[in-house]
Amino acid sequence: MDYTFEPVGVIHTPYKEKFAIPRQPGLASAAQAHISLLGPCNREEIVRGLEGFSHLWLVFVFHDVFSSGPYQWKPMVRPPRLGGNQKVGVFASRSPFRPNPIGLSVVTLEDIRHQAGQWQIHVGGADLLDQTPILDIKPYVPYADAHPMATGNYAEEPPPTLTEITFSHDAEVAVKHWENTYPDLRVLITQVVSQQPQPAYHKDTGRTYGMRLYDLNIQWRQQDKQLQVIAIEEHSTKA
Repeated sequence: MDYTFEPVGVIHTPYKEKFAIPRQPGLASAAQAHISLLGPCNREEIVRGLEGFSHLWLVFVFHDVFSSGPYQWKPMVRPPRLGGNQKVGVFASRSPFRPNPIGLSVVTLEDIRHQAGQWQIHVGGADLLDQTPILDIKPYVPYADAHPMATGNYAEEPPPTLTEITFSHDAEVAVKHWENTYPDLRVLITQVVSQQPQPAYHKDTGRTYGMRLYDLNIQWRQQDKQLQVIAIEEHSTKA
């Protein structure tokens, strides 16, 4: 039996490409996003009472997996937490390449707004690609959803982060230039880069990496155990 679902909304996030998106929600709390409700869901009644909850579950589609041709899922995957070398079953991972490419993410509820006929749900700590279709929104219920005694196999603890994040002179100047447009830009860059999003098998230092946040291209370089943000430039759409 086949099932067809229409998105209830679409989320707008700082993450314009997959690379460097935190691998779990909440790791970059400065990542502010909002969900624009669509069609018959764009109405006040559907969010009534939601403001009383601090967190939400988002059910979404890994829509980017369809961008490079026919979709193919994999029964075995290599989780980044295992260094990208060991395989586990896809049901023991959160890989997007699943029999049904559906994801689940918990976010903080920041605000509910109605602007120019559009209902928006503002959330924090999202780990979703910009323009991700949202299939459903559910309240996080602490007594049922939080299990202090739960075990996490190879993901028992949060991923290690680097605390030595510096900004070059040029990057400092750029952050100050953009701080009115993106008030939490420095914090967001620091939180994302500290997760060390580069492939686990990259052991060499001195390599430069880049990501896109909002409409900005960010570059950083690793030197031993220190990461330095070296460039923040406006993204160009020119080929």
